[in-house]
Amino acid sequence: MFRIGFAGSHLTPEHIRGLEDLHRRCAGDIVLMTTLAGSGHPGGSLSSLHALLTVYANVRHDPARPLDADRDRVFVSHGHISPGTYSVLGAYGYFDREEALLGFRRFGSPFGGHVEIGVPGVEWNTGNLGQGLSAGVGAALAGQLHGRDFRTIVCMGDGEQQKGQISEARRTAVKYSLDRLVAIVDYNGLQIGGRTSDVMPQDIAAGWRADGWNVWEVDGHDWSALYKALRRAYLGETPEPGRPTAIIARTVMGHGIPFIENDAAYHGSTLTSDQARRALQGLGVPDALDELQSRRKALPKGEMRHSFPEAPLPAIEVGAPVVYPPEKDGKAAYTDNRSAYGRAMADLARLNNAGGARRIVAVSCDLEGSVKLSDFRRVDPEAFIEAGIQEHNAATMAGRLSREGFSAFVSTFGVFAVTEVFNQQRLNDYNATNVKVVATHCGLDVGEDGPTHQCIDYIGLLTSTFGFEVFLPADPNQTDRIVRAIAGRPGNQFVGMGRSKMPLVTREDGSPFYDGAYRFLPGKADRLREGGAAAILACGPIVGEALAAREILAREGIQVEVWNHASVKPLDAEAVRAAARTGLVLTAEDHHVDTGLGSHVSNLVAEEGLPCRVVRAGVSGFCGSGKPSELYAAMGLDAEGLARRLRSALGA
Repeated sequence: MFRIGFAGSHLTPEHIRGLEDLHRRCAGDIVLMTTLAGSGHPGGSLSSLHALLTVYANVRHDPARPLDADRDRVFVSHGHISPGTYSVLGAYGYFDREEALLGFRRFGSPFGGHVEIGVPGVEWNTGNLGQGLSAGVGAALAGQLHGRDFRTIVCMGDGEQQKGQISEARRTAVKYSLDRLVAIVDYNGLQIGGRTSDVMPQDIAAGWRADGWNVWEVDGHDWSALYKALRRAYLGETPEPGRPTAIIARTVMGHGIPFIENDAAYHGSTLTSDQARRALQGLGVPDALDELQSRRKALPKGEMRHSFPEAPLPAIEVGAPVVYPPEKDGKAAYTDNRSAYGRAMADLARLNNAGGARRIVAVSCDLEGSVKLSDFRRVDPEAFIEAGIQEHNAATMAGRLSREGFSAFVSTFGVFAVTEVFNQQRLNDYNATNVKVVATHCGLDVGEDGPTHQCIDYIGLLTSTFGFEVFLPADPNQTDRIVRAIAGRPGNQFVGMGRSKMPLVTREDGSPFYDGAYRFLPGKADRLREGGAAAILACGPIVGEALAAREILAREGIQVEVWNHASVKPLDAEAVRAAARTGLVLTAEDHHVDTGLGSHVSNLVAEEGLPCRVVRAGVSGFCGSGKPSELYAAMGLDAEGLARRLRSALGA
């Protein structure tokens, strides 16, 4: 395996010969890979190849231990250059290079059209441009918090510099003095639509400088220039110490194959077989096209295989639950779920971040006070990451932190935590992260802030992913248990809550239903009241309204049961079956009526043919500014409205 390891201040002739030899082989593999598959991105793969090889010839990595904790992290943000990435990783022994040649873009193979973490050596699933730097910032922050000395290298394209999330990540990197972070921009000047200067003019180098980075501009096909710039950045020999570094590498799309150079068509178009043979001959590498084509066609049909490496999740001390009393000084006690969240987070920080063994981090987006993370910050200020009004970067950064050995919480208002950054959360899901999204100010309960802030679509969005679990606590006691439960739970979870203070959920004798003995179990609903005429299945703040509606109906001689479905996904199917035995189910939620709990209950009832009618109560349209109680009444989600729906359905 050819290694330099920044052995000297300059490359020797032997080093350059070794790099040139690797370049020919890898360029040939790029041509073969894309031609055999009949699709792919050869142009950018070839223009980025010098940078990729310079990185892997020098940084700290071991193909035999691709997940070693002290390895340097290398991210490829412009994931469409997967042929270039796979060719270099194959050359360095991460896998048999023929696996990539035969499996590239083939169903059943891990060698997808955009880089995937199922391939050893790949750190992050990318492809949706603009997110790689945020993942790199997360990794670099993790190294800083863990006290590890690894470097983080993020390879990027010039077209993706048009993405706003990159600026968010750049500013965060400077704020947190991530001087072990290096970005390399492949500046070939072309993208799908033609010249980058025509598609969207920008001064790329000036943008990085404006955000406070050290910036060097080099010839991206000059081995010595690339090496010198990367070495200085890697070793911290920069004009502004304590700051990250960007290397702007000016390159030629399709470099090394003269008849496709500087042609934007080859951004995403492959060579014909005749062109490929001509290119291989020009590179001086064997023409194995026919042999590989025959072998590829002879391969058995693949099966879907997504064996992504699991992210390390630390063992979390969850502590003793807090029991909030239903009364104080003889009066009903009201508190809000977000305050219970903040108190639980401060407790988790005290339990898990003492003595230098930090296990939990919290990310906020300029809403520390609103999401109640101030006490967490006071307990461990270094573990509190203020991302500013940069939710896209915050979501991806938190996702990567969760793959670096942290229980990573990210909190903001619901409309920003999910609706605004759904693409980022979707990519977190695909990257098999362990991120904990805790959103406050969800639903109509945000009240006077109005429709732009009334997040009523998060259940539908998150349940359309395959991995996110969705939990909506009914009161502060249940909030405390849910937060403690997810802190050490693998996978991605969303916890949603409103803004308002609320009464505690109690048993009929007035004692807290969610007392010290209660333990939250995902996929488990709670029957709060018995009844035979109908069943109300509610979640979040509407549970209190459902209990009040039951009391109204009980005074009229109508006995209904009430269920709290705090776990929307996974859904408690057995609880739905039990409720269906009444013959009438009313679902009630502070959410879009067609995409939340009601839709999931309806699907189950329909799929299993349960003999019951389902009536759905939820938000049926954008609601104006007003007190939550007024908005609930307008949507028929208050106690009177729910009682009215049940009377009508029962014909009473």
